[in-house]
Amino acid sequence: MKLRYVMDMTEGNEVSLMIKFSLPMLIGNIFQQFYNMVDSIIVGKFVNANALASIGVTSSISFLFFSLCLGLAVGVGIIIAQYFGARDDKNVKSAIANSIYVIGSTSIFISILGIFLARPVLEFMKTPVEILDDAVLYLQIIAGGTLAVGAYNAMSFILRALGDSKTPLFFLIIASVINVILDLVFVLVFGWGVAGAAIATIISQIAAATGCIVFAVKTEYYFRLKKEELKVNKNIIKETIKVGLPVAIQNSTIAFSLLALQNIVNRFGRVAVASYTAVMRIEQLIQQPFNSLGAAMSTFSAQNMGANKIDRIKKGYHKMIFIIAAFALMAFSGAQFGGRYIMRMFVNEEDVIALGAKGIRISSCFYFFLGMIYITRGLLNGAGDTVYAMINGFVEVIGRVGFSSILYFFPVFGVMSIWITTGLTWFITAGASVVRYIQGKWKTKSIVKVNEQ
Repeated sequence: MKLRYVMDMTEGNEVSLMIKFSLPMLIGNIFQQFYNMVDSIIVGKFVNANALASIGVTSSISFLFFSLCLGLAVGVGIIIAQYFGARDDKNVKSAIANSIYVIGSTSIFISILGIFLARPVLEFMKTPVEILDDAVLYLQIIAGGTLAVGAYNAMSFILRALGDSKTPLFFLIIASVINVILDLVFVLVFGWGVAGAAIATIISQIAAATGCIVFAVKTEYYFRLKKEELKVNKNIIKETIKVGLPVAIQNSTIAFSLLALQNIVNRFGRVAVASYTAVMRIEQLIQQPFNSLGAAMSTFSAQNMGANKIDRIKKGYHKMIFIIAAFALMAFSGAQFGGRYIMRMFVNEEDVIALGAKGIRISSCFYFFLGMIYITRGLLNGAGDTVYAMINGFVEVIGRVGFSSILYFFPVFGVMSIWITTGLTWFITAGASVVRYIQGKWKTKSIVKVNEQ
């Protein structure tokens, strides 16, 4: 049966397939970061730097709250991609059906937890008192929309597992336009401040999730589920948790390390928090080529693991390193020469602009290692070696917590220790990932083979 948007990555040129697959994701990721940036730009420019800081201080906490949903969504995607590579249509459809129960129940739980823990967590992080109330409000609204976030991300990972990176892009673009319009209305016209930015983001996510689901059901064979295919499959759920939980733990530990670093940032005061927030938004955009290629590597790896084509995975990975190096060099050049101009997009205060420009020049020296994290992690996750995801997450914790705690007490580094910590953490995490790849244990982790035994 010919499917409209599905891509088989087990045959053909490795790099051209991954580039073709990653381009729609890159555009989609840029749009996703775009409407995150719109929140920051509109709030920073038309409210004030305190409002920008109140949004920024919640980023790592939101990531922590969402990490379980995102991890399980990754697990679903890996399982589906491997079954697809093995041409096992029955289990592909069963995995899609059971993802509804796993992601839905988890999202509701996280939503309730996030609403009640928002203030205690922000207070524990020593959030500056002048931005605390706005930060709590923003985080509670964002946490309340976890189901929409979980639904859209689950659909994205499922469709990408089947080689379809176009459908999520289409609805993400629509959501981005909605977000921009609602941001302008809620913040500039209604004067709702950070609450307006949060509400606009959630409505946009709902639109993306709903559109993606309806379109997929109407156009793709795998989503046309019959009543008997909607039955709970304990083995599929078990495999989803087995694969997704380590990724969730990885995301949680990374989020924890970001919280620890944010705690250090908060101690340097409002200007540092605002600068760090703006730089994070900029670097989230810069990271999108790495993110997209890493996701392409994950799908490529998973499908070829299902087809038992190990050498093809290795060949694709080695070629991808050169592409990562090229992106890193371009991003480095832009950060070194255009940092101050980019910062002006977010804020008007000269002290915030100057500090952020220095910060981005430091962290840009480590962009290649950041890219290596993405593609190596993508390969390992796609192969089913997700236990390493936990190890990888712990390495980031050690890096961010360790370096930030040590450098903070050396006056010579001062506030620059924030970005030095980030760069050194990328360096050691990339090294640990490459070591795991070289060890080769990922070659024996195929989920499909385990189920056949």
